[in-house]
Amino acid sequence: MQLAESVTFGGSGLNRAADLRGKPDKVAKLKESEKARALPVWRGKPLLSGDSRDRAGWLELSHSVFGHASEAPVFLGLDGNGPRFCFDVSSWIPDDLSDTVGAFIDPSEQVHPDLGSDFAFVELRRAMTRLTARDAELVATAKALLGWHRSHLFCSGCGSPSVMVNSGWQRDCPNCNASHFPRTDPVVIMLVTHGNKVLMGRSYVWPDGMYSLLAGFVEPGETIEAAVRREAFEEAGVEVGAIRYLSSQPWPFPASLMIGCQGQALGDRIQIDRTELEDAIWVTREEMMDAVAGNSARLKPARQGSIARFLIENWLADRLD
Repeated sequence: MQLAESVTFGGSGLNRAADLRGKPDKVAKLKESEKARALPVWRGKPLLSGDSRDRAGWLELSHSVFGHASEAPVFLGLDGNGPRFCFDVSSWIPDDLSDTVGAFIDPSEQVHPDLGSDFAFVELRRAMTRLTARDAELVATAKALLGWHRSHLFCSGCGSPSVMVNSGWQRDCPNCNASHFPRTDPVVIMLVTHGNKVLMGRSYVWPDGMYSLLAGFVEPGETIEAAVRREAFEEAGVEVGAIRYLSSQPWPFPASLMIGCQGQALGDRIQIDRTELEDAIWVTREEMMDAVAGNSARLKPARQGSIARFLIENWLADRLD
């Protein structure tokens, strides 16, 4: 698929400078650079700036906001403007804490008192399509890495507290000497078609009317192709024949790699597993065009910025090759 890497979070050519992560002296010098900047992330919400929240909220490493950080910054890499880091500042408690924080849809914004109203912590799903490719890659990396650190504070081998090392790309256990590394969970997401129709499903927790492509985690010992066939059959009772890879997307909610595939259904009979899906339907190309244009009373397609929407729009435009 020629346009594969144009998907949101699809990459911007960031120099991640992995060779520097294990060199504390060199990373320390990068922190002292006049061009060094860091991104604060609060409970998974990155700091964004601008009236439209369309820019990453990069701050100098000496900024008072980082006083809420409990661990050292994670080194994200080098871009044209200098070294980039991120801090987890989740210990900060806003005066007015919205009960939507952590929900699937979180419209709230949190403004730190040491920052002007031009800056706010924002749910990334709301703003991901407005960011530049470089900011999107950096923000997605920061959110996924810091989320991993928050959920892996203790060694999975012996239960002892672990410590951040390798500039934030590793955690070591001082007790049993085990090393732990950031994980990414592979997920297949499939554009299953049958003639002029595409298979769409919806989860119980999604907004009313929202449908998306079927997806599921790849299991141990399973190929991507086998995962596509298993998930389509388990969730919707649809058997899939030929499969091809289309595109992938880092998805930092919390830390997945979405593997986009197209599968040819061997039939159009649907048998829904109600423990997996609330509903599954076949949608014609014409119906999907209306939905994407916002003219359908029947369904709302996957949100802009998701690989599901990306694959659907390229299917409609005959750009899958």
